Formats: sequence, structure tokens, C-alpha cells
Amino acid sequence: MRHTISVLVENKFGVLTRVAGLFSGRGYNIDSLNVAPTHDSTASRMTIVTRGDDATVEQIVKQLNKLPDVLKVQDFREGEYVDRELVLVKVSVDSKARAEVMQITDIFRAKIVDVQPKSLTIEITGNESKVEKFLDLMKTFGLQDVIRTGKAAMSRK
Repeated sequence: MRHTISVLVENKFGVLTRVAGLFSGRGYNIDSLNVAPTHDSTASRMTIVTRGDDATVEQIVKQLNKLPDVLKVQDFREGEYVDRELVLVKVSVDSKARAEVMQITDIFRAKIVDVQPKSLTIEITGNESKVEKFLDLMKTFGLQDVIRTGKAAMSRK
């Protein structure tokens, strides 16, 4: 089962290394990791997506809380948060496919950010479901490259 964990940390050198080391040292995998400063310049928020049963994630949360420089840890439950991801995707197009790709891009409220003779680069933001559906449709045209930021999540409370 996938879990989204939000970790508020002090904005200091080495904190990311300690958090990543906790995961690797205990054999836990990170599906995605997003880190950025918050409105408070002394703190950063890490959004970590990982897999595991409830007991495993509970153990991860306990271990994260023990790390120095960790201020707050939240294991988000379904419906408790809002999330988004930014994806850049380069799609192969010819003169016939270009119009269809542009139409699908419009339907998903994505943006074309670069046009080349044989490709389009598209920016899409949304939740994981929306992004995955868009990527599945683009596979039929031929994906040249996909860059994903990882999930950013915020509590609804």
C-alpha cells in the first residue's frame, strides 16, 4: 500500500541525507521525494511517497520523529490531504498526430511548453490519477522523455 508522509524539518545542511539514510539503512524504498523551503525560511517540507503496510509506515514515522532536525511528521490518510505533481513529457508527433496530441492536451488542461518539428513538450499538473491517465494516452504517440517532480502534498486541516 502506498503512503504519503509529510516531514517538516529544519532547513539545515545534511537533513536530507539523514532522512534518506534512514530509509536505505532499514531497507525501505522511496517512490518519490519532494523537498522545498516553506513560508518560514528556517524550515523545509519533505513529501515522501513510500510503500508498506500500516505497521511498516508506523515504524518509519517513529524513526523519522527520532531524527535530529525533524520538527513534525504526518502520515497522510486518504482524503486528509491535497496533492499535486508536475510532469514534463516529450511526445513524438508527425503532422497527423500533432493536432490529436494538442486536443488531448487541451482536454487535460495541460500546456504545450515547447514545439519542435518531430516532438511536443507538454507540462501537466494534477493528482497522480490524472497524470497517469494522461501519460497512458501519450504512450500511443511515443514518449521520448518524462520528467516528474514527485508528489507535493498539504493537509486539508
